[in-house]
Amino acid sequence: MGGLELLQARFDHHTFARHSHEGYTIGVIEDGAQGFYRTGDNHVAPAGTIILVNADEVHSGHSETQGGWAYRAMYPTPEQLQQLNQDVNRSNGSGGAPYFPSAVVHDPEIASQLYQLLTSDPQHSSRLAQESLLYDALSKLMIRHSKQRPHDSEPARAQRQLVLVKEFLDDYPESDISLEELATLAGLSPYHLSRAFKKAFGLPPHAYQVQARLRQARRLLKAGMGIADAAISSGFHDQSHLHRNFRRSLGITPGQYQAAF
Repeated sequence: MGGLELLQARFDHHTFARHSHEGYTIGVIEDGAQGFYRTGDNHVAPAGTIILVNADEVHSGHSETQGGWAYRAMYPTPEQLQQLNQDVNRSNGSGGAPYFPSAVVHDPEIASQLYQLLTSDPQHSSRLAQESLLYDALSKLMIRHSKQRPHDSEPARAQRQLVLVKEFLDDYPESDISLEELATLAGLSPYHLSRAFKKAFGLPPHAYQVQARLRQARRLLKAGMGIADAAISSGFHDQSHLHRNFRRSLGITPGQYQAAF
């Protein structure tokens, strides 16, 4: 389905550290209940509900029940949802990347469609059937539960400086840059940069750099690079450093991730 990443998982005790993905997280809780942080608040998603995390949005995850929780999720990219949203809203001329204001949605019809899609066996279901179900479910999800982000006016100088720092960390995740060097790049003091960056993007610069490095490592692992080489090429000290951060943010090991591809 266009390279759409899917995840099936059950966790009894694992706790996700605060992290972000370059794509959206759209998941259905199968069993138990998941507690998680998103959009500056804590949420609980019981079985049968849909969890929604926007692209680049900082979130976490843990069990809210004694027996843990199980869920299935997909991670569409902003480009994929933007294209679909444009098709859905072609009549009114809108259709940028959608924004989901609610972290937890109770919509049994869409949840059932998503669950059917996420549990379908590719060996016994045609591509046509899978893609039709995918587009129908995502279209309904956006129509019922998303809205357009308000268009910001020209950002203030301070905001442009923060975006410049974020873009540097995204483009050069392996760089061993210091806070002072980033502050010089932005024309801000190290103290002000650290506080303002966290307020704008949900993580301080050093924690955001770890997420950028994980995204780089995932790209390299998908391309077939060895785990040790992917770790060094992404800016981690060694393979164990990558392994530790990978599992804290994604719930699986680099080896498990690479084996899926």
